[in-house]
Amino acid sequence: MLIDMPVAELLTFKGRNPRPLDHDDYWERALKELGTVDPAPEFVPAKFTTPFADCFDLYYTGVRGARIHAKFLRPKKIEGKAPALLRFHGYTGNAGDWTGYLPYAAAGMVVAAMDCRGQGGSSEDSGGVKGNTFHGHIIRGLDDQSDNMLFRHIYLDTAQLFQVIAALDEVDGNRIGAAGGSQGGALTVACAALSPVKLAAPVYPFLCDYKRVWEMDLAAGAYQEIKDYFRLFDPRHEREDEIFTKLGYIDLQFLAPRIKAEVLMFTGLMDTICPPSSQFAMYNKIRGPKNVHFYPDFGHEGLPDCDDLSFRFLSKL
Repeated sequence: MLIDMPVAELLTFKGRNPRPLDHDDYWERALKELGTVDPAPEFVPAKFTTPFADCFDLYYTGVRGARIHAKFLRPKKIEGKAPALLRFHGYTGNAGDWTGYLPYAAAGMVVAAMDCRGQGGSSEDSGGVKGNTFHGHIIRGLDDQSDNMLFRHIYLDTAQLFQVIAALDEVDGNRIGAAGGSQGGALTVACAALSPVKLAAPVYPFLCDYKRVWEMDLAAGAYQEIKDYFRLFDPRHEREDEIFTKLGYIDLQFLAPRIKAEVLMFTGLMDTICPPSSQFAMYNKIRGPKNVHFYPDFGHEGLPDCDDLSFRFLSKL
């Protein structure tokens, strides 16, 4: 069964979503705004303890004044400066259990796992957006100025986290990686596009080529809010081009050319949540070193050996 394109076509797919003409200016303006924000990081000792790493709740300030939370682990023994790993979670979730990050801390890495603002963790959503909010972060801010789109702020939170971690005395800022699955894969891509990440390991990344997802009639589950938006606010699709073009500001296929990191992506060819072609609309625009592991019989689910292969890849830090 084939739910999308054959692999040969995936590897040449150019994407369907329109790119805003001022996309580059949009993100330069966003990064300029981020540059005016003092992150004011605070490290609070966590209740969770382990013999080989110190654990903290990290809080820092992102754009629009939101206070962002991340789990932070630092090996007790660091000689010189340590590499670091930034981890990002799936849509509506949170950073998860401390134990998920212990292998990296045991291997000598500093780890910071971010909670997305307004989702299931402890990060703050500062609001200030006109129009609907629903449960959907893709469409939040779609009826407001493009600079107020929520995923713009979340992408910038990943860049702010990079800056906070890179500034630490114990961290080698030239050896920072990023990893995550689904939304976490998307934020891995965003972080690598907006920060000088060294290695990036996205697993079936979300938030790529919205129009392709809609055209495949897969705007369900994580992408359901796109269909909901059209049904409620543009039922005859009279504004279709306008809406997809505006979503192009937060479409990672158009940020991908900025990536300088080495990228290792993981894709299940039966993925009906984040269809492979949407992922490859982004992947094919990465200009630096890259590779992908295909899982022909797997969808949006646990992928065998994925964690082990990611660990091996990120251990190059």
